[in-house]
Amino acid sequence: MPDKEILLTQEGYDNLEKELEELKTVKRYEISERIKVALGFGDLSENSEYDEAKNAQAANENKIAELEQKLRYARIIDESEVDTETVQVGNIVKVLDMEFNEEDEYTIVGTTEVDLSLNRISNESPIAKGLLGKKVGDIAQVEAPTGIIKLKVLEIKK
Repeated sequence: MPDKEILLTQEGYDNLEKELEELKTVKRYEISERIKVALGFGDLSENSEYDEAKNAQAANENKIAELEQKLRYARIIDESEVDTETVQVGNIVKVLDMEFNEEDEYTIVGTTEVDLSLNRISNESPIAKGLLGKKVGDIAQVEAPTGIIKLKVLEIKK
């Protein structure tokens, strides 16, 4: 992962810290117990339980390193600095898709807090890039695989 700033809400930062703590304590302990049990089965050359436990251990350690890296470069978005004059990370934006005359609402978040089922989109996504800096009434032209999408900003809120 490149050494670049990672934007997070306070909630997102807290969730990453909680996940990291879980991996370092509970998950590490569970995996070490699996390794101990597998070692009791004898010959390691044909011990699939041991191999699976060691693979789980490696995956867990990789995830711990990844989370530590994200937290190291995290910048928490100061909610008090987020305004509703222009679209910025931390805003909820209601837009009108001008081609289909459909309204959508997106929450612009950092890359680690994306959840498309909740319409939480990354500030690095094409839609967010097109919307960032826009004001209510502005039209964002977003380049998508299907062509240019025109989104009119209807509302900006926190």
